[in-house]
Amino acid sequence: MAPTGARTTEPPVTTRHAGLDRADVVQRALELVEEGGAPALTMRKLAAELGVTTTTIYWHVGNRDELVIALIQRLAEQQAEVEVVGTSPRERVTSAARNIWANARSHRNVTALASQVGATTLLELPLEVTLVAELEAAGVRGPAARDALRAILMCIAGFLVGAWRPREPVPEALRPAALWAGVDDPRLAAPTVAAMAEQPDLDALFATTLRAVVDAFVPARAPRSPARPRSRPATRPAPGPPTRSRSRSKERNR
Repeated sequence: MAPTGARTTEPPVTTRHAGLDRADVVQRALELVEEGGAPALTMRKLAAELGVTTTTIYWHVGNRDELVIALIQRLAEQQAEVEVVGTSPRERVTSAARNIWANARSHRNVTALASQVGATTLLELPLEVTLVAELEAAGVRGPAARDALRAILMCIAGFLVGAWRPREPVPEALRPAALWAGVDDPRLAAPTVAAMAEQPDLDALFATTLRAVVDAFVPARAPRSPARPRSRPATRPAPGPPTRSRSRSKERNR
């Protein structure tokens, strides 16, 4: 039993954690979203994860909206160094496009969060810049490069919707296999009807579609840079008729 009148002291709660900086807060916030999606990111939970008060979190990163933009920017910076492979223009453009596809699928929760706050381009910008650089190198410039980029991004977005579509419970009679089994059309062969009920290989289908889009915009071979005209050596003017000296003209006059 503590003696009468004794005071118990507790360590004061500080608003700044020793050794903690803004990068630590943003990185842990990114990890929380990666692990549990946007709902997992609360200022209170983040503070508990880092062993600090919520005041410290606000001091370092501002409000939650600012923190969300910061963690999206952090992931974008981390993805900026992804390598582009290939030897032909089409191979390299395809590789750069596949990097965007792979990044979105690998970081689904952050990609979804970026879409919710209107920061999709912020998340993809370093990879998009690399893709446009490959288009430029392939000779696709100006409005053509703009259209090629948009077409590729729309291709990626469409396949992401298919890949991430939630599997809601559907009655057996309304599933594709059951519906297509009842199709009887003389224009369709039986193997075709049977194939319609099967699930496609999404990755293989994406690769085929992306290849078609890239081939529509990118030439098979990179254009040759215009050859510089060879500089000609400086030519000396042709010698003119010999000039008579004054001394010789005087002698003749004599």
